[in-house]
Amino acid sequence: MKDVAGKVAFITGGASGMGLGMARAFGAAGMKVMIGDIEKGPMDAAVAELKLKGIEAAGVVVDVANRDSVFAAADATIAAFGKVHVLCNNAGIGVSGKSDKCSVENWQWVMDVNLWGVIYGLQAFVPLIESHGEGGHVISTASMAGMVSFRYMGPYNATKFAVVTIMETMMEEHRDDNIGVSVLCPGVVATNIASGTRNRQEKYGGAREARDLEANAEMLGKGLDPDIVGEQVLEAIIDDQPYIFTDPDMRKYIDKRFERLSAGYDWADNCQALKKDKRASR
Repeated sequence: MKDVAGKVAFITGGASGMGLGMARAFGAAGMKVMIGDIEKGPMDAAVAELKLKGIEAAGVVVDVANRDSVFAAADATIAAFGKVHVLCNNAGIGVSGKSDKCSVENWQWVMDVNLWGVIYGLQAFVPLIESHGEGGHVISTASMAGMVSFRYMGPYNATKFAVVTIMETMMEEHRDDNIGVSVLCPGVVATNIASGTRNRQEKYGGAREARDLEANAEMLGKGLDPDIVGEQVLEAIIDDQPYIFTDPDMRKYIDKRFERLSAGYDWADNCQALKKDKRASR
């Protein structure tokens, strides 16, 4: 998508953080923006801000953990703008804790928002992008936690690794058409994800104050400006860049991961059990 002017983008989690950064960057480039968010007040404020800048924008309340809600948001996008060209599966929440200690309730919440929210978004919007034949781009927000397994973040890591492989699969599936696919793997960005429990749905236990909110908020406050991430995502769409990394300094963690993987193959080369079967050597 070298020419984005006039194209329509739908962004989940678009009322704040990286989602709002994307909305601002897209709008400044002449795109029309549909903001989807679970919080109506911030969503309305974000839409009003964009309109004051002369950007064509609208909003829809959406709970990405609810399939019907995501499909209704897709219908609302078509009703507002007629088409959609860019999907940004950006909404997400953070849950920390050891994999064996984290409550099933927390596991279900993070899986439904971070993983199923992406799946529902793809199922609702990709057919709409394909339908008009004008091409488009699909982006899902993962994390560096989708590339490297950080300790005490089992549920979050699991969902973000899943998002990475879903998008890598889509890269292969759309290699020969006019739909670009990217996965965003940010490092530390100044967002309000630390207080995501404020929007925790009742079926997962309801809203509550986040643990270690003050410490996490202080760390995130030192992170990258989300507006910069929004501009980077726009650049990636234009360049058809599949992997979007916000923090080049974190490359060392990926290098270390692949060193460990390679060491695993070195061990397999000398594994006594495998040497008993010639098929293993092939």
